[in-house]
Amino acid sequence: MNILINGIGGPTPRSIAGAIRAKYKDAKLIGVDSNTKALGFYMQDLVDESIVIPRASSDDYWPTLLKIIEDYQIDFAFVQPEAEVTAWGIYFEQHGQYPCPVLIPPLVHVNYLMNKAKMADLLQGTPYIPKTVTLWQGTQDLSFIEHEIGYPCWIRASVGSGGLGSLKLNSVKELEAWLFIHKEVAEFTVSEFLTGRHLANQMLYLDGALIKNAGLHCAAYVMADIAPSKVTGNTSYGKFINETQLLEFCEEVMHFIEKQTGVKAHGVYSFDLKEDAEGNLKVTEINIRHMAYTGIMAQVGFDLIEDTIKFLSNRTSEIVKGRHYYDADYIFLRDVDSRPILLKETDLLSK
Repeated sequence: MNILINGIGGPTPRSIAGAIRAKYKDAKLIGVDSNTKALGFYMQDLVDESIVIPRASSDDYWPTLLKIIEDYQIDFAFVQPEAEVTAWGIYFEQHGQYPCPVLIPPLVHVNYLMNKAKMADLLQGTPYIPKTVTLWQGTQDLSFIEHEIGYPCWIRASVGSGGLGSLKLNSVKELEAWLFIHKEVAEFTVSEFLTGRHLANQMLYLDGALIKNAGLHCAAYVMADIAPSKVTGNTSYGKFINETQLLEFCEEVMHFIEKQTGVKAHGVYSFDLKEDAEGNLKVTEINIRHMAYTGIMAQVGFDLIEDTIKFLSNRTSEIVKGRHYYDADYIFLRDVDSRPILLKETDLLSK
């Protein structure tokens, strides 16, 4: 197999490449990224070929990608960077097919879910999201935030992953200061501050059919102490959880999205959620790609990387379907410069 992995500098593509390397020793992995300093280029044995490509917004992007696909006889691709997922979706809309087999959500879903403000508009008026409004940089009258959301509230950049532009705000003065600091961010979403757990759910859909999903609890964050919000895009300590309510809730939300957009779910969808004070689940983000810890989930039996390969290799019948429940109380520990560690909760040292 010759497999193209886009965005090899990011933690998720690196996790995907590592999982494939461990299971398919003979696979040839071609890692591409627009950043010459992409970490995945320089990790020993992660990929077989490292190629710098233009950004997805460049006119040279598709000529370069099409040549790579042809020269390396690519069997299928894992496309993770959101800008590239969008570009591949547009390519499909224009040509009626992808340049090579790939599993990504339909462009309609990508366009709605990649932008948190658009996602909030799609889910507005439902119990699925916290009270949310869009705030544009340069808005003069900020009083509507207090009237519609109230303080404390949570602000974050509408586009971008992790904790970009995120902070708990206690007053309009803090809001003004945060907007001044983040002048480069054009659009924010502001929502009610949720005090409960941060949960996540990764789902696989094929042509409108839910194939499987599984949940986890993001209990702590990498380098949280240096982030004003104390929240970053990477979980340092996570628990794999068996909570049917979480799985059912996300399935219900996806059904609503399908109904509202008129488009069947297809691909990997990754939910971030928070609980309110009463324990009610609220969607904060839906990513149109694998989670960064998709490789760790594979180690405990929920392997969407392998399932994607089976689908793209016309082996869909081999995929085990259904909600996934872990067979032990697994946890994981992650940090910046080390490989994730998988443990059972009982393995943790006592105080």
